[in-house]
Amino acid sequence: MSVLQVLYLEDDANDALLLRHALKSGGLDAEVGWVSNAREFAAALERGGVDVVLADNSLPGFDGLAALRTLRSKWPHVPCICLSGALEPKMMALAREAGIVEFVLKDDLSKLPAVIRRVLTMTDLKQHTTQLSSQDRAMARLVQAVQELSLARSLDAVMAVVRRAARELTGADGATFVLRDGSKCHYADEDAIAPLWKGKRFPMSACISGWAMLNRQAAVIEDIYADARIPADAYRPTFVKSLAMVPIRVADPIGAIGNYWAHRHQPTQAEVELLQALANTTAVAMENVQIYADLEHRVADRTLQLEAANQELEAFSYSVAHDLRAPLRAINGFSEMMEEECAANLDAAGAEYLKRIRGEARRMGVLIDDLLKLSRLARAEMNREKIDLSEMARHFGSTLQAAARDRRVDFQVQDGLVAEGDPVLVGVVLENLLSNAWKYSSKRDVARVEFGAQVQADGSTAYYVRDNGAGFDMNYVHKLFTPFQRLHRQDEFPGHGIGLATVARIIHRHGGKLRAEGEVDKGAAFYFTLCPPPTQ
Repeated sequence: MSVLQVLYLEDDANDALLLRHALKSGGLDAEVGWVSNAREFAAALERGGVDVVLADNSLPGFDGLAALRTLRSKWPHVPCICLSGALEPKMMALAREAGIVEFVLKDDLSKLPAVIRRVLTMTDLKQHTTQLSSQDRAMARLVQAVQELSLARSLDAVMAVVRRAARELTGADGATFVLRDGSKCHYADEDAIAPLWKGKRFPMSACISGWAMLNRQAAVIEDIYADARIPADAYRPTFVKSLAMVPIRVADPIGAIGNYWAHRHQPTQAEVELLQALANTTAVAMENVQIYADLEHRVADRTLQLEAANQELEAFSYSVAHDLRAPLRAINGFSEMMEEECAANLDAAGAEYLKRIRGEARRMGVLIDDLLKLSRLARAEMNREKIDLSEMARHFGSTLQAAARDRRVDFQVQDGLVAEGDPVLVGVVLENLLSNAWKYSSKRDVARVEFGAQVQADGSTAYYVRDNGAGFDMNYVHKLFTPFQRLHRQDEFPGHGIGLATVARIIHRHGGKLRAEGEVDKGAAFYFTLCPPPTQ
């Protein structure tokens, strides 16, 4: 095999060195062309001559996904593999769209050589099938087998696909799946017109499957009784007259696939090539099974870690609820006693200090309550049902108006707004957004607050709360939904910056989106959806 030409898009020189080491350790004879910026990438595109592209999913100052789209348009048949520090569903979806065919974690580069072999095998098969007539049933069956093997997640599933496909590819009367078991051949599975040797083990030197593995090549025999490699006594009780046996993974065989005929038959070169192609894909599928087993183990470990993290969060919430409240209760209690029993002994400055202490203690209590609420909402179980948002908004609006009867607020609610979601959590969203609108429009002679909905370009319905209040500078909009980030002074509009962070978390749990628009002294509007947009 010629030297594999690899193009690697990566901005970290250490990662590039580790990749070269991983390819060499995995037995791949590869020449790696490393590019780290747009200029070098453009030059590599012009040079060409690349077998496979490896790309980091994030390149500073360089749109890696746009680069991959350019690559797909220029080199449509070159497979692209993404190397990432973490596999995030959103990133993976974007990368798939850009042309990525496989993903490998940077922490597990030992798997990369196997993934490259699998991808190149699949690419070779795909290109080969496009050159053949659609009437070639054998090749169509091979493609079907490749697709089935790509979905196999266990060795049993792999063998089930192979034993059927091996027979159907060549019209054989029997097929067997052999696994290498140390110094023996394990006839693990079969599909034949009569029983063969399923479940039995034979020495490598005493069977034709062992010969194919030890010699790393196919054995093609028209007359089994005229070939010295065949233990004739083992075959006499069977229907077998002719056979073809190919190794699974020629470089380092891990098994073999055999085809048998009940009549004298000279297996053709095309038949042997089809069988060997199936065996090559089988080797990839078996490696794939191991990779997925490792990934499942990782997922199980990560699940345990998340459960432990949740337990720690529960413990932290308990600590906040109990341990932090204890000294706060003491501050409140003793300051109240001081106000009641020692007020006469305090001068004006002392009374002012005491007032500030009590006010900050109350503010701390509210902050603790908001933090606990944010923590609980993140873990609360969701119960989706139909919600009358218009009625819910009117309820919160009435409560806010009753608490500030001296204010003039023009509150408008669009009729007939209904959505699906958790009524408790959605209630928290509306309560927070409406309360904010009431608060930030409090300096207007006539405040306007509106709750409505509009259909967006992607087909989803966005609900909104709009006001004519203080507004905000859009240059800082990214801070709005981060805990403790506020765009107004505490003495101007009191608060802790927890409410909008809570809203963002609830909308995210509903699979929706949240955005804000505003202009200083001209009001603000908050838009949210409660589910992903409809599929097109």
